[in-house]
Amino acid sequence: MNGLPDSDTATVYIVESDLADRDALCAQLSAAGLRARGFACGASFLARERAAGPACLVVDVDFEVAGSGLALQDALVAIQDPIPVVFIADDADVATSVQGMKAGAVDFLTRPFPEGVLLNAVGVALAQDRLRLAREKVSTTVADRAQRLSPREREVMALVAAGRMNKHIADELGISEVTVKIHRGNAMRKMEARSFADLVIMAHKLGMTSPALYHGGIGRHRREPA
Repeated sequence: MNGLPDSDTATVYIVESDLADRDALCAQLSAAGLRARGFACGASFLARERAAGPACLVVDVDFEVAGSGLALQDALVAIQDPIPVVFIADDADVATSVQGMKAGAVDFLTRPFPEGVLLNAVGVALAQDRLRLAREKVSTTVADRAQRLSPREREVMALVAAGRMNKHIADELGISEVTVKIHRGNAMRKMEARSFADLVIMAHKLGMTSPALYHGGIGRHRREPA
């Protein structure tokens, strides 16, 4: 173990039917400072609750074990599980390798392979999962900030993201241009936007691409409360 908090410690899950090979893989990855968890089949892995933090899956392509190998990858795709997969095999044909890579596998390794090859593949897979988690964290943070906005600030933010000028937003919502600037400033402050461009990017991340969804179809020149 590397002493990192649970949410920061990387976990490598190994699905390998052969006990000796499974234990050897777990030992190799643990020696590299990773948390390793072994499973005899895909069903056991899918039924197990996972640890927090970045993770990847090392799967032996064993066609004799039901629900493992490529079938496990298909199951992960079906449930939209984003965990990166590294395949290992004793003797994989080209078609099998291509099928796994097309379905999103990070790498497809054929035994025997040097110790560093597996560690490099796992490193790439974990880096990919760390990036996904970072993006999800940013999206969650932006969504949480958006909860601070008033309905009017949401409307203004949506119209700003749609490329409307302040005077056009004022006309659209039936408020003064000064009031638009106030709402826009409030939106930037509450969203912690560092710039106007940052606010627009956040709006698009939140799906604020259709102003009509946010201002309820208020018609032009209709005077509404600020």
